[in-house]
Amino acid sequence: MPTYETIRIINTILNLYYLEEMTQTEIAQRLNLSTPKVNRLLQQAREQGYVNITIRTPYQQLFDLEDRLKAVFGLMNVTVIPAVAESGSSSLNALGTVAADFLLEHLRDGDVLGIGGGMAVNSVAQAIAPGRPYQVEVVPLIGAVQGPMTTDGNYLATSLADRLGGKAYQLHAPAFVDTREHCETLKAMGPVKEILDIGRRANIALLGIGAVDAEVSRFVQFTALTAEDMKHIAEDYGGVGDVNAFIFDIEGRPCAKEYADRILGLSLAEIKNIPYRIGVAATEAKALPVYGALRGGYLQALITDEATASGVLALFDQDFHKKS
Repeated sequence: MPTYETIRIINTILNLYYLEEMTQTEIAQRLNLSTPKVNRLLQQAREQGYVNITIRTPYQQLFDLEDRLKAVFGLMNVTVIPAVAESGSSSLNALGTVAADFLLEHLRDGDVLGIGGGMAVNSVAQAIAPGRPYQVEVVPLIGAVQGPMTTDGNYLATSLADRLGGKAYQLHAPAFVDTREHCETLKAMGPVKEILDIGRRANIALLGIGAVDAEVSRFVQFTALTAEDMKHIAEDYGGVGDVNAFIFDIEGRPCAKEYADRILGLSLAEIKNIPYRIGVAATEAKALPVYGALRGGYLQALITDEATASGVLALFDQDFHKKS
């Protein structure tokens, strides 16, 4: 245990160093000590636990959410932005801008980028502004959809490739067909199989996370499914969300097989084979779908907002308390 006099000197050094922001050389001159001794006493103070540094930046609560999401779900990267509005293009644009910058930080020449559909992915495609051309290939991981062109994987692949300076592929087949047999026949066709195989060798993926909700789900927008079908998927199968249109339950397990058999795209198991998978989703309504996607291990990176992140962790805490 250091003597009283030693601790007194250490206390003086700590105040001069951390509060008055003096350099170690300046402190040494003030106290008539050698600079190495000041350095040694500072190190001793840290080892003895005399220094407790608390970082409180204006968005510290967001950074804390990022750290906890990484720790709980084993994610490689998480970015949480301030909560966005439940509706409105400006809020989605904010998410897209952050996700676009993140994608550029992780994209390399020679990559094959697989993309899902949806408004979140479109926000990334519209925001991305590379400082140089990227020699990449961009491929849709699911077939074409009905409805707004901006949610279609083929359109998004072309848009992203054009902005990146890369090559785009097109999957000329519908995302959702009438029967399993029809789906299998299309998958076996040469041009379709070729694009799906390119998707299977993607080494990075950009994915939206959909909700199983009759009002907001993409299923209702691009398939013949009705509100009753969505209710059936949620209540009888326990579906909570989708990645690449394939539905999973709250534990991330694939479900609603009768619908999954009619989807022309990479399955959840095939998605998990892609080495680096980035999920993009925001708003409180996406908390449950994102939680299921994380439980299923479909994502390694997440770009989201505070409302989603807080909701996901609340669901985790709820499940943890139930099990304990």
